[in-house]
Formats: sequence, structure tokens, C-alpha cells
Amino acid sequence: MKVAITGGTGFVGRYVARALIDEGHEVVLLARGVDRRDESIRNASRVRFVAASADDEEALASAFAGCDSVAHFAGINREIGRQTYAHVHVAGTRAVVAAAKRAGVRKIVNLSFLRARPNCGSDYHESKWAAEELVRDSGLDYTVLKASVLYGRGDHMLEHLTRAFFTFPVFPLVGLRDRTIRPTVIHDLVRIAKAALVDGRLSSQTVSVVGPEEIPLAEAVRRVARTNGRVPVFVRVPVFAHYVFAWCFERLMTVPLVSIAQVRILSEGVSVATPPVESLPPDLAPKQSFTEDVIRRELPAPGPFHLRDLRMFADRRR
Repeated sequence: MKVAITGGTGFVGRYVARALIDEGHEVVLLARGVDRRDESIRNASRVRFVAASADDEEALASAFAGCDSVAHFAGINREIGRQTYAHVHVAGTRAVVAAAKRAGVRKIVNLSFLRARPNCGSDYHESKWAAEELVRDSGLDYTVLKASVLYGRGDHMLEHLTRAFFTFPVFPLVGLRDRTIRPTVIHDLVRIAKAALVDGRLSSQTVSVVGPEEIPLAEAVRRVARTNGRVPVFVRVPVFAHYVFAWCFERLMTVPLVSIAQVRILSEGVSVATPPVESLPPDLAPKQSFTEDVIRRELPAPGPFHLRDLRMFADRRR
């Protein structure tokens, strides 16, 4: 089969692409080209890379030609200039759907967020919901994957937690009241995505993708610290203070330690889909719990943040 992946150089896109080419499928990777954490995926066998924005319908239609399915994984968790939630999630999805129809694509798989919903006061959540609705109303065979917190080597969560533990002696926990999360390892998400993209499963369904273990957010953070051999002082800090931290990180760091959207996500908890959706069949449901053994397998190389993680120094280097 031939599968196109928007956001193909991002965390999820890279993993799904490698799994598909390992099984002999052809992959068209589409991305703006700004994520350069793993350049090798662009040059892998049976991969064609197309530098295109997710809202460029003409470029998308051309790239989708001959593809059997499209994995729409393009997304952002902070807004920078023209790259707003409305532009990337809503206009981008509208263009992807239109291009898929023009190219004769049979299936679209959209990666969304577990608690994406309308009228909740969060531009991130509402834009992801609007994207879901565009996919569901597309007239194409579709699968919407409403995912919980995803983790794995090369992710945002484990990488930034690890680097924070090697940089700061104190770690602020989000909110005075603990919420729960159900982390999902990337390999389980890949297995589900492949079933939808290649095997035609989960047809015309919106499903929740959640890990098998529900744990307090603070416990998840402590497990990552223990696995790294670190013992920071944990302190509870009100949610409003984390919004201030996030506002600063978004302006100071190339990849923020935490974004404003992520503060909202963590302050709510990430365990149950809102609104309720279908559960995965037992054979596709995520299997791996957020244990220290699994975390250790996915950890990045240990080390602190550096000056190059600040936007002013990154800009100077370029």
C-alpha cells in the first residue's frame, strides 16, 4: 500500500512511517520541514518527502496521488505567528480532506486529543474538535484517534522531564489538586494506526486511545524522576502560576518546557474522552503500562537544558 502522512517528520509521524516501511509499504511524508530531530526518516527507503504546509490543497492533492490512505498527524501545541490553531488544525484539515477527495484516497486517519471538545474556552481543544468534525463529515472512510498523553523516545514528555530533572533541583507539580492521566506508549499508538490505515479496521469510528493504567499525574512525574535516578524536591504550584511559566517558556525556548495548551491539558487530567466515544476492541487496546521498565526503554540520553534551547541563542547560531 501507499500511505501519505501529514506531519510526517514529527514524533508520531516518524514512528508510523518507520513501521509502515518496515512492512514493505510506500510512504509519502509531508511536512513544512522545520522538525529536524530525525533527518534520516526523509531519506529512508520507500519514502518520498514533500515539503508542504498542511493547508496547501494543491500540493497535498499532488502528493496524495496514488495513495490508498492518509494519516493526518499535522498539529501544534503552541501558536507562533501564522501557525495558529485555527490555521493548522482547522484550515489544514479542511485542505487535507479536500485534497484526499481530489486524489481518490479511500481512507483518512486523524490523530486528535482525548479531551478535544467544543465550547470549552480553549482554542487548542476547540480547534482539534473542529478538525475531527471535518473528518467525520468528509464523506470518506475515516478513523479519528482521540489519544491521551503519548510518550516514547524522541517525545516531548520524557525528553523535557528528563532534562528538567538534570537542570533544576525543584520541580513544580501542576495544581493543588492532583489529576490522573493514562499515558500511551507510542508503539501501541502505531499498532492502532496501522490497523486503521492498512487493514481497514475502525471504519467510520471515533475511538479513545488510552493506556491501560490510570495514575495521578504526580506519580507519573515521580516515576520518570526515579527512572532517571534523580530526586528533585516536588512542590505543588497553583495552575495560574503554571500559565505564567508557560507564557514565558513559549517566548524564551525553542521548544517550551510546557506550553499554555499543555497546562490546560494537565490541569484537567487526561484519562477519559470528552465527549464519550467508542472504546478500542480488546486486540487493539494499548497493552503497556507506564512502568519504570517501559520508561527506561524510552528515555533520551540524560542531560540538562543548554543555552541553545533558548530562542535568542538558537537564532544567533543560525
